[in-house]
Amino acid sequence: MTAFLTIIIVLFVAVAIWQMVKIFDLAQVNTSTSDTGVATDYDNKINGYLMIGFLLFIYAITIVCFVKWGDLPLMSNSASAHGPELDNLMIISMVIIFIVQTITQFLLHYFAFKYRGEKGKKALFFADNNTLEAIWTIIPVIVLAGLIIYGLFTWTSIMNVNEDDDPMMVELYAQQFNWKARYAGQDNVLGQANVRLIDLDKANILGLDEADPNAQDDVITTELHLVVNKPVLFKMRSQDVLHSAYMPHFRAQMNCVPGMITQFGFTPTVTTAQMRENPDMVEKVQRINEIRADKSKDLVAKGGEALERYDFDYLLLCNKICGKSHYNMQMKIIVETQEEFDAWMKEQKEFKNSLN
Repeated sequence: MTAFLTIIIVLFVAVAIWQMVKIFDLAQVNTSTSDTGVATDYDNKINGYLMIGFLLFIYAITIVCFVKWGDLPLMSNSASAHGPELDNLMIISMVIIFIVQTITQFLLHYFAFKYRGEKGKKALFFADNNTLEAIWTIIPVIVLAGLIIYGLFTWTSIMNVNEDDDPMMVELYAQQFNWKARYAGQDNVLGQANVRLIDLDKANILGLDEADPNAQDDVITTELHLVVNKPVLFKMRSQDVLHSAYMPHFRAQMNCVPGMITQFGFTPTVTTAQMRENPDMVEKVQRINEIRADKSKDLVAKGGEALERYDFDYLLLCNKICGKSHYNMQMKIIVETQEEFDAWMKEQKEFKNSLN
């Protein structure tokens, strides 16, 4: 570490000396007639063509990106009822940004080329033009207002969970560096909980109130199972620091804040088995396993063990940098039929039966 810091310091000193030398050179009186420091017509012409060249480069790399990665596979794997609406908002925003960027970059580079400096030529400019000011103020206001209003309606429709739909109540409990899921049991009411009630000796790992009748049938698991086409409302808590419950395929994310309860609800629409058959997902899994197979050869050659074959699973991730093991804070999510969920739930212990 000391050697690394020494190298950084030496590098900064070298940069500082280099900058001082440049300043010293600029401060010298230039008596040479061949180099006045003022750009010539030839210099301006070269710079003008370079601007056009850079514009063509931007367009070329954009076309390459669209051809190679423009299928937007992420937009085809939404697995929640509100996912397509959120994806539409994202696509509309990206299309508008792309159009504006294409036009403004063209104008910027083209005008830099067309009106490049020439000896004896003075650029025409307007000190004030109310019409132009109104145009480039009103148009962005209208576009941004439309996006914001559309976004607010989308957000409102996602966040307003209809209690009449009788959503399944599940608590997501975050702690460095793992997740726990707590199901509300038969009564579909989560029992009261507080971090001050955590008692590891009695296996009360989430701090449930043992005297609360609603807590007796709660079920605590390390794997999240959801029923396809059944609404679910998540109540989220954090034991230690700020976490963020992120479920990318369900287009769901909400912060887990110590000392308060946040919530997010959605309806899963695609089972894990169905998503594994998605063509984009099949291609992705195949590509990952090919990479793992190549790495496994090197590991085995060095006396190590081969990497396990990857199979797709929905994941709950932490999207806040919450500590040194943040990257590994995840929990598997399984979306299944009601019959499969009921069979799995019968194998779980209720809170009253899990206490020591």
